[in-house]
Amino acid sequence: MELEKQQQQQPPEMIRRAEQLVEAMMAGRDASHDAWHAYRVRDLALSLAREEGLQDTNNLQIVELAALLHDIGDYKYTKDFVEDTGIVEKFLEEVEVEEGKREKILSIIKGMGFKHEVSGVAYVDSSLEFGVVQDADRLDAIGAIGIARCFTYGGSKNRVLHDPAIVLRQELSKEKYMNKDENQTTINHFHEKLFKLKDLMKTKAGKRRAEKRHKFMKDYVNEFYEEWSGRA
Repeated sequence: MELEKQQQQQPPEMIRRAEQLVEAMMAGRDASHDAWHAYRVRDLALSLAREEGLQDTNNLQIVELAALLHDIGDYKYTKDFVEDTGIVEKFLEEVEVEEGKREKILSIIKGMGFKHEVSGVAYVDSSLEFGVVQDADRLDAIGAIGIARCFTYGGSKNRVLHDPAIVLRQELSKEKYMNKDENQTTINHFHEKLFKLKDLMKTKAGKRRAEKRHKFMKDYVNEFYEEWSGRA
């Protein structure tokens, strides 16, 4: 009986292989976009999905695979700063994910980035599967972990913490947002992206969780400015 229980708790072969791919492809990255990020997004996405009433096994599998694999081809870590889903596409074929599921998983991955909404144009996928995966990724970008990830990534790019002379970029376009050669600061990233994510959540469950994380992050940045200026 105990052996049977343990076997039931083991992840399906497809998920196990996806985890192996995540660890292999994301090894060596800074901790803002490592395998632990993918696992947190997976766990958040499944939790949000169940909270939103998504129970179908096939749909939950789409959510789990999309969440796990979403950052493998992240443009921030590719040679030419171009999004690349080729590795994910090949993997999904190798593990024999049926065509309809493959297309849905790839659609979620290709459309979930902030770069698609930075100029105020929302992505067209209104499915619950898309919503919970995108919300999960954005929840991991805010709150306590979001703060840690933001400074980790900034440090990996040798960005200064804050420079009052470097003004916030206004009316960002997709191209301008993706331009990583432009002089930026880590604190400015809170204003240009992270503070906006709460209002971009797609699901009720995501919105509820974002409130607490957003407040924590706002309080932190306010304290940062107090200490920077010598007032605290």
